[in-house]
Amino acid sequence: MLAGAASGRLRAAIVPVTILLAACAPLPTKPPLTAYSMLPAVQYPSPNFNERRPGFVILHHTSDSNAKDALGTLTRSSAEVSAHFLVARDGTLYYLVDELKRAWHAGPSYWGGEIDMNSNSIGIELDNDGVEPYATAQLEALMTLLADLKVRYRIPVANFLGHGDIAPGRKVDPGINFPWKRLAERGFGLWCEPPYEPVPANLDAGSLLGVLGYDLSRLDAAIGAFNRHFAGIESRVMIEENRARLNCLVMKKTSGQPTQDAGNGAAKTR
Repeated sequence: MLAGAASGRLRAAIVPVTILLAACAPLPTKPPLTAYSMLPAVQYPSPNFNERRPGFVILHHTSDSNAKDALGTLTRSSAEVSAHFLVARDGTLYYLVDELKRAWHAGPSYWGGEIDMNSNSIGIELDNDGVEPYATAQLEALMTLLADLKVRYRIPVANFLGHGDIAPGRKVDPGINFPWKRLAERGFGLWCEPPYEPVPANLDAGSLLGVLGYDLSRLDAAIGAFNRHFAGIESRVMIEENRARLNCLVMKKTSGQPTQDAGNGAAKTR
């Protein structure tokens, strides 16, 4: 959980939105089964269950010039797009969809065998036009939120991704200006810095990208998404340095290597 002032700011940002959500009529918690089936059913509740929990966080940018426009899009029924949270440029946090519900933020997507990322992820929109640098207040609010989500849902370090990672060739957000290294230093996402270990010549980039999680149906798009996220360049060519970087990331992901846990600095294996 969050501590002190950071927790207070997070609650303060969420409360106004949750009040608005509470004003909407809730769905029935136990709808009659006959509403979905022609067969009558006797309800006999079991206590043996728990909530399904998300295992990924997917980051986006809104491409809008301000948070008001983004909120209009994310809450307009005809737009058929949503996210669980929006983080404005000034750090204001908007809570839009229940974390345990399926928001419509990922679209057609893939990561490591998962083909419906909407069903197992939390989507966070960042108020950014896709070209500008990300604001300091916005990034600090984002990392406070990520720390909370990571602890509550036990989200693995490697499962903090961008929309461009899970939809290569279709999406590029949160864009080349997003500071992935800074997030990784706080425990949100994998990262590797040189020097790198030599990579066996027969270990091709496509195989490594597939192990990391990328969709290989368009290899050039997967390479482009990787380069954008982990090398900070727009290129669909895998140079040797980045193949070595990719190999390093794969080894981190597959070895269960301890990583720094956000918030308390304690080494934990995720």
